[in-house]
Amino acid sequence: MGEKVKLEFGGKPSEYPVLSGTVGPDVIDIRKLYGATGAFTYDPGFTSTASCQSALTYIDGDAGVLLHRGYPIDQLAERSSFMEVAYLLLNGELPAKANLEAFSRTITRHTMVHEQLASFYAGFRRDAHPMAIMCGVVGALSAFYPDSTDINDPKQRMISAHRLIAKMPTIAAMAYKYSIGQPFLYPRNDLSYTGNFLRMTFGVPAEEYEIDPVVEAAMDKIFILHADHEQNASTSTVRLAGSSGANPFACIAAGIACLWGPAHGGANEAALNMLREIGTPDRIPEYIARAKNKDDPFRLMGFGHRVYKNYDPRATVLAKAATEVLDKLGISDPVLDTARELERIALTDPYFIDKKLYPNVDFYSGVILSAIGFPTTMFTVLFALARTVGWVSQWIEMISDPEQKIGRPRQLYMGPAQRDYIDLANR
Repeated sequence: MGEKVKLEFGGKPSEYPVLSGTVGPDVIDIRKLYGATGAFTYDPGFTSTASCQSALTYIDGDAGVLLHRGYPIDQLAERSSFMEVAYLLLNGELPAKANLEAFSRTITRHTMVHEQLASFYAGFRRDAHPMAIMCGVVGALSAFYPDSTDINDPKQRMISAHRLIAKMPTIAAMAYKYSIGQPFLYPRNDLSYTGNFLRMTFGVPAEEYEIDPVVEAAMDKIFILHADHEQNASTSTVRLAGSSGANPFACIAAGIACLWGPAHGGANEAALNMLREIGTPDRIPEYIARAKNKDDPFRLMGFGHRVYKNYDPRATVLAKAATEVLDKLGISDPVLDTARELERIALTDPYFIDKKLYPNVDFYSGVILSAIGFPTTMFTVLFALARTVGWVSQWIEMISDPEQKIGRPRQLYMGPAQRDYIDLANR
C-alpha cells in the first residue's frame, strides 16, 4: 500500500491515497472526499488542483524547466522544427526521418480550406479583430468538415487533429488579408509549414514572395515555444469543452476564445506597448522607479510568470532570435535597445531579483513579430496558431483517458438560503 493522507472532519476519519507522477509534486487523490465527508475543497482558479493525468508537458517553475514529452524546450527550439515538435506532441516520440516526411506531407495536403470559407469571411466587418474572425471560422469548421467529428473513432480524431494543425495558418493568414483588403493566397505544397504561412500572410498575387530564411527560422522557433504549456487556461478550456463530447473544432474555438483574454494570450502585445511607451533606454530608470512605487498603477509587462519563478527558458531562445532577425532585416530599433537594457537591469537589480521578476517569453516575442511586420492585433492569432498543436494533443489524450469525466467544478455558495416567493402586489 502506498502513502495515504488521513483527515478527520465532523468527527469522522477518512484516508486518501497519494499519487506520484514521473517528476513533480505528489498529489492527494480526493475523488472520494465528498462521499466520505460531505465536504468539497475550495481552490479558486484550481491552482492547487490536478484536473487530469497527462504525459505531454512538464513545467518546473522554480527551476525554469519546460519539457515536451521529456525533451527540454531549448533543445527543441534550437535543433528541431515545428513539424517535428507537432509530431512529438501528437505521437509521444520524436519521428524518424521517414515518419517526419510522411507527417509533413499529410499536413501539407490539408492546408487548403473549403472554398466556401472565403464567402464566410465576407460576413465579418472589414475592421473586425482577427481573433474574432478566428473564433467564428474555427468554430464553423465542423459545418465544412462533418466527416471527421466522430470523437469515438481514433482515426477520425487524428484526421481532425491534422486538419486543424494544417488549416490554422491558412485561416490566420486569411483573417489578416481580409482585415487589410488584400486577396487571399492559396497555400503552396512546395513550402514549409512556416514558410507557407509567411507567404500567405505577406505575399501578393502580383509578384513572387521571397521567404527570408532568418525570419522563417525565427517564426518556427516562436511556434515551437508556444506549442504547449501544460494545463493553462486555454488548454483547460479545450479539455473542459471536450469533456462534454463536443466536436474538436468547437473545442479549439473555445480555446481560442479563452486565449483572447489579455491575461493569457495578449501579454506579448502588452509588453511591446510598454517598451514603446518607455521609448529609449535613458528613460528606463524613470519607469523602474514607477514600477517600484506601490501607489503608481504602472506595471512592467513581460516580467515574471505565474508558473516560472526563475528565468523563462523560452525567453533565452527568443533573446537570441530577436538579435538575429533585427540584424538580418537591418532594423535599428530603439525598442530592442530598451528591451536589452531593461533585461540587464532586471537581472542585476535587487528589486527584480528578490521578487523573481525575470523576463518571460512575451518580453521578446512582441519585438520579433513587430520587426517581421505583424500588427499587434495578429499577435494572439499567432499564439493560437502555434498552440493548436498542443490543444489537439491534449484533446486526444483526454478523449483516450478512461478516468476522464465531464468537467463539473463545485462551488462555495454564498447566496441567500431557501426563501418563499412573495407575490408582486406584496413586495
